Amino acid sequence: MLLAGTSSPLFAQGDAEAGKAKSAVCAACHGPDGNSPVGMYPRIAGQHASYILKQLQDLKLGMTSGGKEGRYDPVMSSMAAPLSDQDMEDLAAYYASQTMTMGATPESVVDTGHKLFMGGNLEKGIPACTACHGPRGDGHSLARYPDISGQHPEYIKSQLEKFRAGQRANDPNGMMRDVAAKLSDNDIELLSKYLTGLH
Repeated sequence: MLLAGTSSPLFAQGDAEAGKAKSAVCAACHGPDGNSPVGMYPRIAGQHASYILKQLQDLKLGMTSGGKEGRYDPVMSSMAAPLSDQDMEDLAAYYASQTMTMGATPESVVDTGHKLFMGGNLEKGIPACTACHGPRGDGHSLARYPDISGQHPEYIKSQLEKFRAGQRANDPNGMMRDVAAKLSDNDIELLSKYLTGLH
C-alpha cells in the first residue's frame, strides 16, 4: 500500500516540458533529444525515468561525498551537483519521453552475442543478461534496471570495464560488479557490439 504523502524517487513525477528547457546544457554531450552522437556518451533518449533519476542522484552524491558514495564521474558528477530534486525529475521525464535511435549489430557477433546475452555462460558462472534486462534489453523501470538496447558499444564497453574494475559501484547489491568480474575482454566486446542493434 502506498501511503499518501510518501516521497520516493521511484514514484517521482517530472515535467517533460520543463525538462526540455533545462536540457540545453546536456545537449553538448547527449544530443538535443538524448541521442548522443558520440559513442563515449550514453544514449539516454527513451531511458526509464526512474533509472535516469537514480543516476543523477548518485552522480550528485558522488560529487558531494568526494567519490565515497554514489557514482563519481569527473564530468557528470559536476554537472549533476547543482541540480535540484525537481530539476532531476524534470530531466528524467523529458529524456524518458524521447525515442532512441537504434544502431545495428555487426553480423559477425549476432549468433555469439545472442547466446551470451540470452543464456549467459554456465561454465564461467555468468548469468543471462535477460534475467534483469529482459529479452530485448529494455530493462525494468520499477526495479530501475536500465534499457541497454541500442546503446553505443563504446559506452557499454566502458561501463562493463568500470564495473569489473570496481570503479563504478552504484549497482544494486553489487549485481553488475559480480557479473562483470566474470566477463573476459572478449565477452565485453561481444556484448557491447551485440546490444547496439538489440530492440
